[in-house]
Amino acid sequence: MLTLQVESFTELLDELKPLLPLHWEELAINKDKVPLDPQFDIYIRREAAGEVMMVTARRDGALVGYFIGFVAPGLHYKTCLTLIMDIFFIHPSARNGFAGVKLFKAVEAEAKRRGVQRIIVGSKIHADASILFERLSYSPVETYFAKWIGD
Repeated sequence: MLTLQVESFTELLDELKPLLPLHWEELAINKDKVPLDPQFDIYIRREAAGEVMMVTARRDGALVGYFIGFVAPGLHYKTCLTLIMDIFFIHPSARNGFAGVKLFKAVEAEAKRRGVQRIIVGSKIHADASILFERLSYSPVETYFAKWIGD
């Protein structure tokens, strides 16, 4: 059975680390040039400031998914408390039974509890999750483009 709960990024970090390479392998671009190297210290500092929101998905106690986002007033709209998604992942073995929908319903409930007014999420074009967000009544608002200009 899938359970969803709010957990501490800092307390969960050691359990989270083994999933990150799988997530990176599946979704990252420019992998030959940009290694996975998270700035965990920044997440920990931002969590201490009350700005990190982490919702996890567990199956039989094992971590199989997560949402990590940042809660703060919008940089352009200081009166609007905003949750901006950093990353989300559901392990391939748990991608059934609407696990993504359940995860984001839990995210929305926690965001509402925290007084968040707007949630901003994203979907990779090369691994499109738009159907998930459309199912949850999110509206597309912007498309980002990337270009590698390094060596």
